[in-house]
Amino acid sequence: MFNIPLQAKRDLMPSTLEGQITMEKTPSYFVTNHAPKRIHTMARDIKLIIVVRNPVTRAISDYTQTLSKKPEIPTFEVLAFKNRTLGLIDASWSALRIGIYALHLESWMQYFPLAQMHFVSGERLIVDPAGEMAKVQDFLGLKRIVTDKHFYFNKTKGFPCLKKPEDSSTPRCLGKSKGRTHPRIDPDVIRRLHKFFKPFNMMFYQMSGQNFEWELGEAAAAGAPRSSQD
Repeated sequence: MFNIPLQAKRDLMPSTLEGQITMEKTPSYFVTNHAPKRIHTMARDIKLIIVVRNPVTRAISDYTQTLSKKPEIPTFEVLAFKNRTLGLIDASWSALRIGIYALHLESWMQYFPLAQMHFVSGERLIVDPAGEMAKVQDFLGLKRIVTDKHFYFNKTKGFPCLKKPEDSSTPRCLGKSKGRTHPRIDPDVIRRLHKFFKPFNMMFYQMSGQNFEWELGEAAAAGAPRSSQD
Protein backbone atom coordinates (compact mmCIF):
# COMPACT_ATOMS: atom_id res chain seq x y z
CA MET A 1 0.00 0.00 0.00
CA PHE A 2 2.79 2.41 0.81
CA ASN A 3 4.20 2.20 -2.72
CA ILE A 4 1.22 4.20 -4.02
CA PRO A 5 2.38 7.69 -5.16
CA LEU A 6 1.32 10.42 -2.74
CA GLN A 7 -0.77 12.26 -5.35
CA ALA A 8 -2.56 9.03 -6.17
CA LYS A 9 -3.35 8.57 -2.46
CA ARG A 10 -4.74 12.14 -2.34
CA ASP A 11 -6.90 11.37 -5.36
CA LEU A 12 -8.48 8.47 -3.47
CA MET A 13 -9.85 10.90 -0.89
CA PRO A 14 -13.27 12.54 -1.35
CA SER A 15 -13.37 16.22 -2.24
CA THR A 16 -13.51 18.45 0.84
CA LEU A 17 -15.22 21.82 0.91
CA GLU A 18 -14.19 24.68 3.17
CA GLY A 19 -15.38 23.94 6.68
CA GLN A 20 -15.39 20.18 6.12
CA ILE A 21 -12.98 17.58 7.48
CA THR A 22 -11.93 14.49 5.55
CA MET A 23 -11.22 11.44 7.72
CA GLU A 24 -9.54 8.15 6.82
CA LYS A 25 -9.09 5.08 9.02
CA THR A 26 -6.42 2.45 8.57
CA PRO A 27 -5.30 0.59 11.73
CA SER A 28 -2.03 -0.56 10.15
CA TYR A 29 -0.73 3.01 9.76
CA PHE A 30 0.23 3.30 13.42
CA VAL A 31 2.48 0.21 13.29
CA THR A 32 3.92 0.67 9.77
CA ASN A 33 7.46 2.06 9.75
CA HIS A 34 7.16 4.18 6.63
CA ALA A 35 3.75 5.67 7.44
CA PRO A 36 4.78 8.67 9.60
CA LYS A 37 7.24 10.06 7.05
CA ARG A 38 4.92 9.54 4.08
CA ILE A 39 1.90 11.05 5.82
CA HIS A 40 3.99 14.01 7.01
CA THR A 41 5.15 14.59 3.43
CA MET A 42 1.56 14.54 2.21
CA ALA A 43 -0.06 16.61 4.99
CA ARG A 44 2.17 17.81 7.81
CA ASP A 45 -0.67 19.66 9.56
CA ILE A 46 -2.88 16.57 9.74
CA LYS A 47 -4.52 15.62 13.04
CA LEU A 48 -4.00 12.04 14.17
CA ILE A 49 -6.43 10.00 16.27
CA ILE A 50 -5.04 6.81 17.83
CA VAL A 51 -7.35 4.32 19.56
CA VAL A 52 -5.55 2.07 22.04
CA ARG A 53 -6.59 -0.54 24.57
CA ASN A 54 -4.93 -2.85 27.09
CA PRO A 55 -2.30 -4.58 24.92
CA VAL A 56 -3.00 -7.98 26.51
CA THR A 57 -6.73 -7.77 25.78
CA ARG A 58 -5.90 -6.41 22.32
CA ALA A 59 -3.63 -9.40 21.61
CA ILE A 60 -6.32 -11.88 22.66
CA SER A 61 -8.86 -10.05 20.50
CA ASP A 62 -6.43 -10.14 17.57
CA TYR A 63 -5.97 -13.88 18.06
CA THR A 64 -9.75 -14.39 18.30
CA GLN A 65 -10.25 -12.74 14.92
CA THR A 66 -7.53 -14.86 13.31
CA LEU A 67 -8.87 -18.02 14.93
CA SER A 68 -12.30 -17.41 13.40
CA LYS A 69 -10.71 -17.46 9.93
CA LYS A 70 -8.03 -20.09 10.57
CA PRO A 71 -9.29 -22.54 13.23
CA GLU A 72 -6.25 -24.75 12.67
CA ILE A 73 -3.73 -22.25 14.10
CA PRO A 74 -1.88 -23.11 17.36
CA THR A 75 -3.27 -21.98 20.69
CA PHE A 76 -2.70 -18.45 21.96
CA GLU A 77 -0.45 -19.85 24.68
CA VAL A 78 1.80 -21.52 22.10
CA LEU A 79 2.08 -18.46 19.86
CA ALA A 80 2.80 -16.06 22.73
CA PHE A 81 6.05 -17.73 23.79
CA LYS A 82 9.36 -18.58 22.19
CA ASN A 83 9.97 -20.80 25.19
CA ARG A 84 7.21 -20.98 27.78
CA THR A 85 9.29 -22.96 30.27
CA LEU A 86 11.87 -20.18 30.33
CA GLY A 87 9.17 -17.52 30.12
CA LEU A 88 10.49 -16.06 26.84
CA ILE A 89 7.75 -13.98 25.24
CA ASP A 90 7.68 -13.93 21.43
CA ALA A 91 7.53 -10.16 20.87
CA SER A 92 7.88 -10.72 17.12
CA TRP A 93 4.36 -12.22 16.99
CA SER A 94 2.28 -9.42 15.45
CA ALA A 95 -0.54 -9.79 17.99
CA LEU A 96 1.94 -8.81 20.72
CA ARG A 97 4.22 -6.49 18.75
CA ILE A 98 1.33 -4.18 17.84
CA GLY A 99 0.65 -3.63 21.56
CA ILE A 100 4.12 -2.19 22.21
CA TYR A 101 2.63 1.26 21.67
CA ALA A 102 5.67 3.22 22.90
CA LEU A 103 7.77 1.71 20.11
CA HIS A 104 5.32 2.82 17.42
CA LEU A 105 4.61 6.23 18.97
CA GLU A 106 8.33 6.99 18.98
CA SER A 107 8.33 6.80 15.17
CA TRP A 108 5.38 9.17 14.87
CA MET A 109 6.85 11.70 17.30
CA GLN A 110 9.83 12.10 14.99
CA TYR A 111 7.49 13.79 12.51
CA PHE A 112 4.47 15.08 14.43
CA PRO A 113 4.17 17.04 17.70
CA LEU A 114 2.03 15.57 20.45
CA ALA A 115 -0.41 18.46 20.01
CA GLN A 116 -1.47 16.94 16.67
CA MET A 117 -2.27 13.57 18.26
CA HIS A 118 -5.28 12.48 20.25
CA PHE A 119 -5.39 9.16 22.07
CA VAL A 120 -8.73 7.43 22.59
CA SER A 121 -9.05 4.83 25.34
CA GLY A 122 -10.64 1.70 23.91
CA GLU A 123 -11.89 0.77 27.37
CA ARG A 124 -13.52 4.16 28.02
CA LEU A 125 -14.94 4.17 24.51
CA ILE A 126 -17.04 1.15 25.54
CA VAL A 127 -18.27 2.41 28.91
CA ASP A 128 -18.56 6.10 27.99
CA PRO A 129 -18.67 6.48 24.19
CA ALA A 130 -20.22 9.94 24.36
CA GLY A 131 -17.49 11.17 26.69
CA GLU A 132 -14.72 9.90 24.41
CA MET A 133 -16.45 11.32 21.33
CA ALA A 134 -16.76 14.69 23.04
CA LYS A 135 -12.97 14.77 23.42
CA VAL A 136 -12.51 13.76 19.78
CA GLN A 137 -14.85 16.52 18.59
CA ASP A 138 -13.00 19.06 20.76
CA PHE A 139 -9.66 17.90 19.34
CA LEU A 140 -10.95 18.34 15.78
CA GLY A 141 -12.43 21.75 16.58
CA LEU A 142 -15.97 20.57 15.97
CA LYS A 143 -19.19 21.41 17.74
CA ARG A 144 -20.26 18.63 20.10
CA ILE A 145 -23.00 17.17 17.94
CA VAL A 146 -22.51 13.48 18.80
CA THR A 147 -23.73 12.96 22.37
CA ASP A 148 -25.00 10.18 24.61
CA LYS A 149 -28.35 10.14 22.80
CA HIS A 150 -26.55 8.78 19.74
CA PHE A 151 -25.51 5.54 21.46
CA TYR A 152 -27.23 2.32 22.40
CA PHE A 153 -25.45 -0.41 24.35
CA ASN A 154 -25.78 -3.80 22.67
CA LYS A 155 -25.67 -6.42 25.44
CA THR A 156 -25.14 -9.25 22.94
CA LYS A 157 -22.02 -7.75 21.37
CA GLY A 158 -20.87 -6.10 24.57
CA PHE A 159 -20.26 -2.61 23.20
CA PRO A 160 -22.18 0.50 22.06
CA CYS A 161 -23.95 0.88 18.73
CA LEU A 162 -24.81 4.12 16.94
CA LYS A 163 -28.35 5.36 16.50
CA LYS A 164 -30.02 8.47 15.15
CA PRO A 165 -31.90 10.17 18.00
CA GLU A 166 -34.34 11.82 15.63
CA ASP A 167 -35.82 8.56 14.33
CA SER A 168 -36.57 5.03 15.50
CA SER A 169 -34.40 3.21 12.95
CA THR A 170 -32.39 0.17 14.01
CA PRO A 171 -29.09 1.12 15.69
CA ARG A 172 -26.00 0.64 13.52
CA CYS A 173 -23.68 -1.93 15.07
CA LEU A 174 -20.36 -3.30 13.89
CA GLY A 175 -20.42 -6.43 11.72
CA LYS A 176 -20.47 -10.11 12.61
CA SER A 177 -16.68 -10.17 12.87
CA LYS A 178 -16.92 -7.91 15.95
CA GLY A 179 -18.05 -8.91 19.42
CA ARG A 180 -16.85 -12.49 19.38
CA THR A 181 -16.30 -14.11 22.77
CA HIS A 182 -12.63 -14.50 23.58
CA PRO A 183 -11.34 -18.03 24.20
CA ARG A 184 -10.26 -18.75 27.75
CA ILE A 185 -6.53 -18.13 28.12
CA ASP A 186 -4.37 -19.67 30.83
CA PRO A 187 -4.31 -17.06 33.66
CA ASP A 188 -0.57 -17.64 34.11
CA VAL A 189 0.01 -16.63 30.50
CA ILE A 190 -2.07 -13.48 30.97
CA ARG A 191 -0.10 -12.65 34.12
CA ARG A 192 3.20 -13.06 32.30
CA LEU A 193 2.03 -10.89 29.42
CA HIS A 194 0.96 -8.13 31.79
CA LYS A 195 4.42 -8.25 33.34
CA PHE A 196 5.99 -8.13 29.87
CA PHE A 197 3.96 -5.13 28.72
CA LYS A 198 4.13 -3.13 31.95
CA PRO A 199 7.41 -1.26 31.27
CA PHE A 200 6.29 -0.48 27.72
CA ASN A 201 2.95 0.77 29.05
CA MET A 202 4.69 3.03 31.55
CA MET A 203 6.82 4.45 28.75
CA PHE A 204 3.73 4.99 26.60
CA TYR A 205 1.92 6.79 29.45
CA GLN A 206 4.88 9.13 29.82
CA MET A 207 5.23 9.77 26.08
CA SER A 208 1.52 10.36 25.48
CA GLY A 209 0.94 12.28 28.71
CA GLN A 210 -2.02 10.04 29.51
CA ASN A 211 -2.36 7.23 32.06
CA PHE A 212 -4.66 4.52 30.71
CA GLU A 213 -4.45 2.54 33.97
CA TRP A 214 -4.25 -0.84 32.22
CA GLU A 215 -2.54 -2.30 35.26
CA LEU A 216 -5.78 -1.90 37.19
CA GLY A 217 -7.45 -4.30 34.78
CA GLU A 218 -5.03 -7.19 35.26
CA ALA A 219 -7.35 -9.08 37.61
CA ALA A 220 -10.32 -8.64 35.29
CA ALA A 221 -8.30 -9.79 32.28
CA ALA A 222 -7.56 -13.09 34.02
CA GLY A 223 -11.21 -13.70 34.75
CA ALA A 224 -14.26 -14.16 32.57
CA PRO A 225 -14.09 -14.32 28.74
CA ARG A 226 -14.23 -10.98 26.97
CA SER A 227 -15.69 -9.81 23.67
CA SER A 228 -13.56 -9.02 20.65
CA GLN A 229 -13.78 -5.56 19.08
CA ASP A 230 -10.61 -5.43 16.99
